[in-house]
Amino acid sequence: MNNYKILVINPGSTSTKLSLFINDKHINTTDVFHDSSILKTFKTINDQLPYRMQVVEQFIKDNKIDLSNLDAIASRGGPCYPVESGTYEVDDKLIEDTKNSKGGLYHSSMLGVQMAKLIQQKYGGKIFMSDPTVVDEYNDLARVTGIDGIYRKAICHALNLKAVAKKYAKDINRNYEDLKLIVCHIDGGITITAHDHGRMIDGNDGGGGEGPFTPTRMGSMAITDVINNLWDKSKEEMLNLCSCTGGLSNYFGTSNSDTIHQMIEDNPKAKRVWQAMIYQICKYIGAMSTVLKGQVDGIVLTGGLMRFNDIYEMINEHCAWIAPIKVYPGEYEQEALALNALEVLQGKKEPKKYLGKPIWEGFNDKR
Repeated sequence: MNNYKILVINPGSTSTKLSLFINDKHINTTDVFHDSSILKTFKTINDQLPYRMQVVEQFIKDNKIDLSNLDAIASRGGPCYPVESGTYEVDDKLIEDTKNSKGGLYHSSMLGVQMAKLIQQKYGGKIFMSDPTVVDEYNDLARVTGIDGIYRKAICHALNLKAVAKKYAKDINRNYEDLKLIVCHIDGGITITAHDHGRMIDGNDGGGGEGPFTPTRMGSMAITDVINNLWDKSKEEMLNLCSCTGGLSNYFGTSNSDTIHQMIEDNPKAKRVWQAMIYQICKYIGAMSTVLKGQVDGIVLTGGLMRFNDIYEMINEHCAWIAPIKVYPGEYEQEALALNALEVLQGKKEPKKYLGKPIWEGFNDKR
């Protein structure tokens, strides 16, 4: 049996997480926090690439990692054109489309395959991505907006949402494909999704500024408020408010949730803003319950912010009547990326091929 060496790369809105696996055995991990006060010094997210690569180099140095004979780099996928759920072998077209945000998302996940390519050039290995942020399984009604020809985008933390949904199903001795779930990723970004028999049929476009505000994102606002208060800002400033300088960062000058959470006992403003964020999460859970017509088998909460018990308590108070609530603090993305890559290397799974065009290209209303 071969021993496959897999490096996992996962750039997020507030951190870069790296892991080394030998087959399915986790060897070590680092998770480096990036405060919004640092990230906003870069004009664009793509400009962060050298800064993020320093984390990779430090990880290799600190852990004395030998990446010779590297078999694979399993990278978080970003905003290429929307794709089906699955594992893809990354080619240059996919990297270019991700860098240019062809999927319409402006988010740090666009750095993942770019970082992987730089590592491949130095150490070799195949590049894989699984369930990128642009997995599109929306139902038709979820796509429609109030402007003809503009459609809602399926953008979310698909990798972690899918992984945790499957874990929850296994824990209750059910199949993911048999359940109706509301699955919430709650961290630097927040996405709340409706899963119907193995498909994410609706959710908020967290990267586009839709949904609850977060440690780094402005969240939904009335368009008139945007026009009246933010119209003088550049496109780059607006995109940054949607992805890295909005939300708690805008209020407190930091996206460090531990720092802000420590403030809430003595600072009325911090308490109000923190609880308003949770309140908005509850509203979107309620919205997803209507998508599933009230037939919800479970509400699954995951992500780094679920280390704060008051978030669970407030969600439980508002939403426990909908369905049982289960919490999986942290993320399962590293394991999912590594295991999906391993299955391809072992020949247990065929990688999907990136099409270089959206999986859904509009309605055909001709009769």
